[in-house]
Amino acid sequence: MPATRDTPRAMPHRFLEACRRRPVDKTPIWLMRQAGRYLPEYRAVRAKVSFLELCKTPDLAAEVTVQPVDILGVDAAILFSDILVVPEAMGMQLILEDEGPQFPPSSRAVGHREAAHPDAEQDLGFVMEAIRRTLKRLDGRVPLIGFCGGPWTLAAYMIEGKTSRSFEKAKAMIFGDEELAHLLLGKITDALIGYLNAQLAAGAHAVQIFDSWAGALGRKITPGSGRPTWRA
Repeated sequence: MPATRDTPRAMPHRFLEACRRRPVDKTPIWLMRQAGRYLPEYRAVRAKVSFLELCKTPDLAAEVTVQPVDILGVDAAILFSDILVVPEAMGMQLILEDEGPQFPPSSRAVGHREAAHPDAEQDLGFVMEAIRRTLKRLDGRVPLIGFCGGPWTLAAYMIEGKTSRSFEKAKAMIFGDEELAHLLLGKITDALIGYLNAQLAAGAHAVQIFDSWAGALGRKITPGSGRPTWRA
């Protein structure tokens, strides 16, 4: 996780010290749904806007990011956003509805070879502004964690068009069109590097990479090649 930096107040902070594998008085734990349905305060905000609007409205994103800090007294704040804003910034149409995220077929048909390289501050500036506004609300009480999705996970969503149990389309691309798979994964990786660097520049104290669907792949090394290959 770390690239970490200390908060303006309460330095050094328990969470950042734990990231650096230094002794701490209590070990922080990770809550995947830190801002979510269990908080009435979150549900009140969410009732006014769609999920994607919430992600793209810095004041609201900052508000729901800070809610668990104010209400639960957690060791760090986790930025409210979604991993799929990056594929959207790369030119794909993102639909976030109650049944889950989707990329329409028309978007997927042109999105893999023609995916753009986004400028993090310009195309994802709402995330950086949410970070800056969150830091003002936190006022140094706890660190702020930024995040992104892993390249494979984003590619799987972009190829499948939605959540999948088997990832047949994504695996078919890897096995059937290695050149296109490497092209897409390379573009995603470059976009994520810029995105995380922009989050750190905006003030995030640490960043987390979520490769949610990594379990769909198994890693092995081709004998004699030294190169990793991927299999189901």
